[in-house]
Amino acid sequence: MTFAIRGIIEGFYGRPWSHGARLDMIDFIAELGMNVYAYSPKDDPFLRSRWRDPLDDRSRRATQELITACGERDIDLWYCVSPGLTVEYGSDSEVDALVSRFSEIAEHGVRSFGVFLDDIPTRLQHTEDRGAYGDLVEAQLDFLARTHRALGARVPGARLIVCPTRYWGRGDEPGISRFGSGLPAGVELLWTGRQICSATIDRDDARRVELASGRRPIFWDNYPVNDVAMAGELHIGPFRGRSADLDSAATGLIANVMELAEASKIALATIADYLRDPAGYDPDRSWAAAIERLIPEPADRAAFVDFAENSLSSCLAEDDALRLTAALDRLAFLTHLGRPEEGAAGLLELASRYRTAAGRLRSPHFSAPHLAGEIRPWVDAFALGADVIERIGLAHLDGSADEPARRAEWLAHRDRLRATGLRVFGDVLDMTLTDLSRIHTTTTFEGERPCHQDRSHVH
Repeated sequence: MTFAIRGIIEGFYGRPWSHGARLDMIDFIAELGMNVYAYSPKDDPFLRSRWRDPLDDRSRRATQELITACGERDIDLWYCVSPGLTVEYGSDSEVDALVSRFSEIAEHGVRSFGVFLDDIPTRLQHTEDRGAYGDLVEAQLDFLARTHRALGARVPGARLIVCPTRYWGRGDEPGISRFGSGLPAGVELLWTGRQICSATIDRDDARRVELASGRRPIFWDNYPVNDVAMAGELHIGPFRGRSADLDSAATGLIANVMELAEASKIALATIADYLRDPAGYDPDRSWAAAIERLIPEPADRAAFVDFAENSLSSCLAEDDALRLTAALDRLAFLTHLGRPEEGAAGLLELASRYRTAAGRLRSPHFSAPHLAGEIRPWVDAFALGADVIERIGLAHLDGSADEPARRAEWLAHRDRLRATGLRVFGDVLDMTLTDLSRIHTTTTFEGERPCHQDRSHVH
């Protein structure tokens, strides 16, 4: 058994992908064996703020080309509208506006449509709705039932996929139980797991949703998306934390992508491997294969791995910058023993390696130029970090690391790294510089590493 639905969702906040990037991604996911492209960029006005308005000529042409490209590659395009910011649930004209948009798209062969009610006010906004319904769930169920009937009458064979306003949690909360069980038969339900960005998803999560709602969930997985509060993170690590038997209890999984389309391909290649064979999936082996797929030159791949191993922070990554952490821990230990030069040598070697990697990634001859261009801000922060690592090593080598005059220098380096707003080297380099800025009497820096912080956000 494997997932019936295996795909991606362009559902992030930020600049939507270019038309060319979408067409390229359709080719890419088709090669990976995925079968769904859910079209729902949050900042496409015709899907959210102007959902009632007719498409302009440019959007119409682009949508038609997208539909054609998906059809040629056996990708099921889901056309998804998010009306919840302004919709009047009880109005028949609102249902007609939504179904008219779907009908226009259906003329080009689309049969899968989404109504997304995520990230909207949790109270009824229109006076007429407040008078007609007891609460938001009642209003939404009525609106969706009328939409489902009208869509079925105008587009035979149409399917409807819904994202609820409460789209995350255990899955058996009263709100989702009432919402899911109240949907018309055949309407499919999206769910993100126990969190908005779930560190783990397993069969029990899926079964709770099914028991509560009466339907198997399709997981809207918020990885590798890095929007809103996660914008400083670069989600290029492998897919982790999804159980080997999830396909036995879920209809499918669609992965929300980053604004960085090319960089998203690294995680997406590993997600495709998982979806194709959950029981046999090996994250590390899949990640190596994904990098090999995207970066032709072996030396470029090695440089990218040096960078990427320090840029893995995400809801799925418990550890980051492990090689640097080990080198700094060894330096601290050897400094405590009165042998800082031994630890400094290892740190200087690592700094040189990272500087070389950054130089290769910034070279105009790098063999994956589109990828390099997208990740350039993080590579620049990585290069800055490499310089700082070298300064730490040199200061320990000449015995000046703990001198009072160095205190302002360490704080300045830390603040320069923070000013990038980008998360490279996890917490370890920031913590080290903070510790070095204090005046120590026995050891240069000590301290417990913090747990990775939960960076939940709206998707």
